[in-house]
Amino acid sequence: MTILSIVKHPADILETKCQPVKQFDSKLKRLVRDMQETMIQADGVGLAAPQIGKDMRLAIVDIEDEHGLIVLINPELLSSEGSQTDIEGCLSFPDLYGEVTRPNGIKIKAQNVKGQFYTFEADGFLARAILHEMDHLDGVLFTSKVEKYIPAEELKGADEE
Repeated sequence: MTILSIVKHPADILETKCQPVKQFDSKLKRLVRDMQETMIQADGVGLAAPQIGKDMRLAIVDIEDEHGLIVLINPELLSSEGSQTDIEGCLSFPDLYGEVTRPNGIKIKAQNVKGQFYTFEADGFLARAILHEMDHLDGVLFTSKVEKYIPAEELKGADEE
């Protein structure tokens, strides 16, 4: 497996609406594995293809719960409900955090690495992580949704208490 370079802001690819994935082959499976390894190495909970310089509608999420790794290829939001506000960060914006409001519950449709369609429902933090990554595929950055920025030092201090 390979650790990939994470694209940092500002980079045009981060604000690009990505192209649909059409080829489901061993190269795609390898890319997903490399993205997973990169995400783990970077201590993230999600990673989208534009964050590694790829113009493709592919993202992964793993919040270390019972769902494990969720592969989102050509994902679509089918429905959403409720509201939640919490702190988000992004691997493409090191040490930048802010409060973002997103739906609390979602239903999505996506494809897996074999090209098979599936639907998935999520709520809470998992819904937030999935929506954050799906935004990347449309060139939407979390900074466009931040209601209030949180200094990184405040978060680090909170972790140590």
